[in-house]
Amino acid sequence: QVQLVESGGGLVQAGGSLRLSCAASGRTFSSYHMGWFREAPGKEREFVAAISGSGGFTDYADSVKGRFTISRDNAKNTMYLQMNSLKSEDTAVYYCAVLNGGWGRRRLTEYASWGQGTQVTVSS
Repeated sequence: QVQLVESGGGLVQAGGSLRLSCAASGRTFSSYHMGWFREAPGKEREFVAAISGSGGFTDYADSVKGRFTISRDNAKNTMYLQMNSLKSEDTAVYYCAVLNGGWGRRRLTEYASWGQGTQVTVSS
């Protein structure tokens, strides 16, 4: 079973940028579709973005499309989330996870092997 560790969160001003990383254990990283979710205080965890195992396909929530970019480096067993033009509403704990099943799924229950999360706080 793959284990995931997120990093790169922090405090940033509105309009700024952050890059999150998700490091994975195991030797079959490239076989997993992966995703990023976030959970803001008092809200449910929500889908942010996903990337296919090869990195050739990506999917974004409308709220982050055009501002966030998901990518992966399979040689380093690491996935990234570049976040630009950050807004106060992006404040949340960000989690990475492995997608169980076919490509294109966004439901929380479709994902597993969750990391511990990394806090992103955007000040206005």
